[in-house]
This record gives sequence, structure tokens and C-alpha cells, in this order.
Amino acid sequence: MEIIKTLSIDLETFSDIELSKCGVYKYVESPAFEILLFGVSVNGGEVAVYDLAQGEKIPEEIIAALSDNSVTKWAFNASFERVCLSKHLGLPSGEYLNPQSWRCSMIWSAYMGLPLSLAGAGAVIGLPEQKLKEGKELIKYFCVPCAPTKANGFRTRNLPKHAPEKWAQFKAYNKRDVEVEMSIQDKLRKFSVPDFVWEEYCLDQQINDRGIALDMAVVENAILFDENSREKLSAKMQELTSLDNPNSVQQMKQWLSENGLEVDSLGKKEVAAMLKTAPQPLAEVLSLRQQLAKSSVKKYQAMKNAVCSDGRAHGMFQFYGANRSGRWAGRLIQLQNLPQNHISDLEQARELVKSGNYTAMEMLYDDIPDTLSQLIRTAFVPKAGMKFIVSDFSAIEARVLSWLAREEWRLEVFKNGGDIYCASASQMFRVPVEKHGVNGHLRQKGKIAELALGYGGSVGALKAMGALEMGLSEDELQPLVDMWRNSNPNIVRFWWAVDRCVKQTVKERIPTETHVIKFNYQSGMLFITLPSGRRLSYVKPRMDINKFGSESVTYEGVGSTKKWERIESYGPKFVENIVQAISRDILCCAMQTLSDYRICGHVHDELIIECPLDTNVSEICEMMGRTPPFAKGLPLRADGYECDFYKKD
Repeated sequence: MEIIKTLSIDLETFSDIELSKCGVYKYVESPAFEILLFGVSVNGGEVAVYDLAQGEKIPEEIIAALSDNSVTKWAFNASFERVCLSKHLGLPSGEYLNPQSWRCSMIWSAYMGLPLSLAGAGAVIGLPEQKLKEGKELIKYFCVPCAPTKANGFRTRNLPKHAPEKWAQFKAYNKRDVEVEMSIQDKLRKFSVPDFVWEEYCLDQQINDRGIALDMAVVENAILFDENSREKLSAKMQELTSLDNPNSVQQMKQWLSENGLEVDSLGKKEVAAMLKTAPQPLAEVLSLRQQLAKSSVKKYQAMKNAVCSDGRAHGMFQFYGANRSGRWAGRLIQLQNLPQNHISDLEQARELVKSGNYTAMEMLYDDIPDTLSQLIRTAFVPKAGMKFIVSDFSAIEARVLSWLAREEWRLEVFKNGGDIYCASASQMFRVPVEKHGVNGHLRQKGKIAELALGYGGSVGALKAMGALEMGLSEDELQPLVDMWRNSNPNIVRFWWAVDRCVKQTVKERIPTETHVIKFNYQSGMLFITLPSGRRLSYVKPRMDINKFGSESVTYEGVGSTKKWERIESYGPKFVENIVQAISRDILCCAMQTLSDYRICGHVHDELIIECPLDTNVSEICEMMGRTPPFAKGLPLRADGYECDFYKKD
């Protein structure tokens, strides 16, 4: 056989564990797990399918190549193949094939702004060989347990012998998947992913392999507490309303209406607003409704589903999950959107849950669902004999935006360790503003303006950020927008410089550049090159007329509907992508700097590090806060704290 340089692989597997709920690391732990089909192309040659379910063996030289770091292994969503093959090859529990020599064509697709599914990516780039449509049916038939019925002899699994024709189709499907995956590589060959992005991917895989420990006593008791509390809240609700199903929106609206309160919606915000003025017993019913609607406690169930035999959750981070910026997306437990914790006695509340003391919990806390929700973070723990250091960048996006736009007064604030919200309010209102000091009440206005207005947002953005709930009046909003923009003229100029560059590049198909950002058009793609050398990709850009009658750039991507569609954009929106993308690159640099430490989680601008008890917080923060070579002059700062369980400081 020729010397193996590359393998393109696709697997079909069986397990009785649900992959979408539990993730691949737990999926392969089932005693029932097995690889059914191994589809492979060696060095780009003809695809061979090895039928492991019927006794065929993978050739020895291919087996050897799987753990040979000089052989590049390709797959679409390669982490699945890598983890499954680690198990198949009999690696000790918790050990996985080195990701260094693995490449993922799904990541390549994401880098190019394409969908994260093989069928989707193939369709967008117009491949002649499409993924076979009947695949879903065949996977359902062979890869997951089946319901025992009289007709199938009460079996719980379909084997090749039960449907030889389907099995032949399944092998053809496996072969076609490898072919489509190779065609995607072929189509994208002239747009290679930079080596440093593959290094970041390798680090991401190591973090997913490492996982993060869960305190299962907290998780399991929280689930019991929640069931207990729901039962009591529902009974109380039924007693007050006499409704058959007080959880029914229709029945609840009807009951409120009969009691003199007409409502259009029972959403979280609407219920909170009604609670301010509703008379008794309506207020009590609405409060119960609010407690029952707490869905964040479902996170505990997600933890229970995902935890592996080593007591850790693995595979929680999807590299390049947000393909407009290249940021990560959360998977399984979704660390990216955990509720904040504000209760002062967090440790005491956690201890009550951990020890299962529901009676004390009920006596001490009025709102059990809310308390459980605030305790979700605390279920993540370091392994025994270690601690967490949580370190995050201070106002990273505001810093990057100020640096790119060369808004000097802001850069001075950051260099001198000032508070950007106070400084912004001071700049806007032309008076000194100090946190908890002179004109301190204006800081909140500075904060909301900073959070809402950096990317071209206006009155609507302020409202979406909760400006009205914070006590600002409708009349104050437009003046606030004007004051912020007048205080930040270079940021406003930056938005429209980017807008001009994008339009000119798309219209005239010529390269343009502004504020260290480069734009170019190539083969039906708009590329934005960042200072790091990474490129953002926009598929099939063109000029269109928007609803206001002016011209705007549109491109294809996954929109707010989660479907592939045409998306409209303009300068400030592109600036948001650029700033978030550079912030992500800076986080990646920090992760590389700290890669010898045990990073076990990260969220946008924060790292969770599991480390020995004598590790110094300030040492970690200093390393994290180093400005990367590509961002000279950007004032960075990282702050951190240590804890025995994960929390927001």
C-alpha cells in the first residue's frame, strides 16, 4: 500500500445513548456503542467502506495511521470521528487521539461563512454530488434502538440481516458522505484556513477532551428541589384560581380577564410589569406564574444528561460556532448563557442543596426556582485538591472599538485604569462623574449608552437594553443617543468608513482598507481581513435596496430564523462583527499563553482555569492581559478571582 499522508473518514455508529442530549463523549461510554461502517479515502483516492457490523476489519496500516501524527485525518465534524475512534481503538477511559493531526471540514465551512451541516454546505457551494436524502431514515433504522413490537419479534435493535437492501443503501450513504466531504475540501482549496486557526482548533479539542467537573450532589438535589417546589407552586396556583391547568396560557389569560385584568401576553417582561400594579390575589397568582416559568433550572437536567463516568462534562464548546465572528458557541449545558448569581449567601444556599435540606431551603428562601437558578454556576467545580481561577478581560469590546476607531479620550481612560461608564457619562453630560461619588447617578446612563450604542444602535437599542426599566424616560432616549455620538466622533466615522469600504468592494470588486481592516472580493465572497490575519467571510454579497429606499449590502448566511437566508447589513453591523472577531482573537492569544494551565471552560471574554491551590491569581491575570503583537497600542486588562466552585464574583 502507498505511504499514507491523508485520510478522509466518515463513520456510522450505534449507541443506546442519545447523542444530541448527551454529546459524543458520553455516547461512546455506552457498552452498546460500536462503529458499524468505516468509510475512508486514502490520499484522496477511491472511497472504501469497511462493514464492521458484519465482521470486516479496518486494514492494519489505516489503524496505525489513525494515531500517527504525521498523517492528516479529515472528517466533517471531526471531533465525533476522533472520539469514536479513540474508544474503538481501546484507548484508556478519558484518553483520546491527539487532535493535532485532525482537520475538520465543518470548521473549514464555518470559516468560509457556510452552514455547519454537510448537506447545507454542499448545497450552498453547489456540489454535483449531494448527500443522499434517505440518510436520516437509515440512521434512524440502524443507529438508534428501535421500539419492540410484535411485528419485529420484540427486538430492540435493527441489524443488517433484518433489512439487507436497506443495509446496502446505508453503505452507499456512508460512501457518499466521504465523497461530499472531499468535494467540499476540493471546492474550498483556494481559501485555506490559516495554520494558527488549526492550532486554536487543536487547543479547543484539548479543552473539550479535558472537560469540567460537576458536583452531582448539587445537580441531583437541585432537580429534586425543583420538582418539589413546582408541585407546591402548582397546587397553590390551582387553589387560588380553580383552573384545571394553571400552566395553560389560554386558561390563565381567561382567569385574569374574568378578574378584571386584560393581558395580551404572559411573557417574562409583561408579567414583571403587571406585578408592579396588580391587586391581590392577582399579584400572588402572577408571582406564582413567574416562579413556575423559570426554565433555567432545566440546565441541571442538561448536566445530568451530559456528565460522563469521570464526573465531568465534555464537549461543551463548539469551535467557530458563530460564523460571523468565529466565536465559540455553547453545546449541551450552554455555559454561554447561564443566569447571574446575586444572592449574598450563595455558599449557604449551595450547601443546603448539596446536603438535600429542602425544609431549611423553604424556610430561608421565598423563591426556590430563582435561588436554584442562581446556583447553576456553582455546580461546576474543580477536581479535588484544586481550585478555580476565573479571569476575564475588562470591557474588551469597548477597548477594541476605541483602539480601532482611534478614539483617544477613551484610550486614555483605559490606560489610566478609569471606569469607562463614568468617563462616558462625564463626556456626555460635561460634568465630572464618579462611581458612588459626585454625579454618581449619571453612571447608569453612561453604562447603558456604552452597552447599547457602540454599534450604531439608537433609541430601539436603548429600550432593548432595558433603559425604560432602569428609570430613563422615553424623552431622554434620543438626546442620550445624540450625546453619545457627539462624544465619540471617531467611532461614528469608523462605522461609515467601514460602510464605504464594504460597498465599494462589493460594487467595484476592488480591495479597500480602513483603520487596519482590509476588504476584498474573490470568487463570489466578501472577505474582511483582521489585524490577526484571520479573515471573516460573507457568502454571495451584492447590493440591494433596503426598506428605507437606500442601497445596502446583503449576503447569505444563517439569519435570526436559524435558516439559511439573505441578510442585510451596513457599516455599524460589520463593525460589530469586526470588534467581536478581534476580541475573540485576543481571547485565543490568551488561551495559547495559558495553555500549560488547565483551562476547562471559557465564555466570550472569560477563562475558567482549574489549578493547584498555590497558583497566583495576579500571575494568571498578567499573562491573560498581555497585548498580542497584532494589536499594538491596545490597552488590555484582565481581572480575576479564585473560588471553590464556579460563580460570578
